[in-house]
Amino acid sequence: GNPAAPQCGFSAAVADILQRTGVPFETRDVISDPELRQGVKAYTDWPTLPQIFIGHEFVGGCDILREMDQNGELKELLEGL
Repeated sequence: GNPAAPQCGFSAAVADILQRTGVPFETRDVISDPELRQGVKAYTDWPTLPQIFIGHEFVGGCDILREMDQNGELKELLEGL
């Protein structure tokens, strides 16, 4: 999916969090590309989607991003870019 049409609730939550930061971000629709979907899961050794990368570093999934948003870590990380 994409931020305007997420494919699941987790993707919608991540898009909402990232949009509220005001920081530009990019997305990739891994649902429509099975090879990319499996490749990113293998690369990160993380089984679920969405997967969030900040500054080319893998951060985690939806739950981790939510926690980082709630405790201020996301804001700190984004300010350090």
